[in-house]
Amino acid sequence: MSALQRWFQALAQREQRMVLIGAIAAVLVLLLGAWLPVERRVSRLESQVQTQQADLAWLQSVAPQVSALHSGSRGLGNESMIALADRVAHETGIARALNTQAGSDGTYSVRLEQVAFDSLLNWAGELVLRHGVRIVSASIDGSPNAGMVSATIVLRAS
Repeated sequence: MSALQRWFQALAQREQRMVLIGAIAAVLVLLLGAWLPVERRVSRLESQVQTQQADLAWLQSVAPQVSALHSGSRGLGNESMIALADRVAHETGIARALNTQAGSDGTYSVRLEQVAFDSLLNWAGELVLRHGVRIVSASIDGSPNAGMVSATIVLRAS
């Protein structure tokens, strides 16, 4: 450090001022270079917190509805899975396209041919939300007819 002081003292007064101004500028550039990424990161994290708070508020607002759906689910009761799938298919208007087969592992394979996609979703939603049925897998194929699909869905009672 003393060598640096001797070198600085050996400079002319004008050179000393230039070295000081350069050193201050270098320190400011380094500080600014370190501060900007931190500031950007903090801003991004604050934005994420606001988004997550909005998501939490929405989840809290729909929690009573989810709880009501869950507590209101009837389950299978005394009805077999095949009978339940058929009954719900009648209720949602897709019974004509339904073909159900029981699997050996407690699953039920349901094949639906040329049904409206919205009706398929209503049928599956009714089974899952109101009756506690679990969808193990689903394969949905489009159709040349707009809005119509064919699907194979594997169900299991929960």
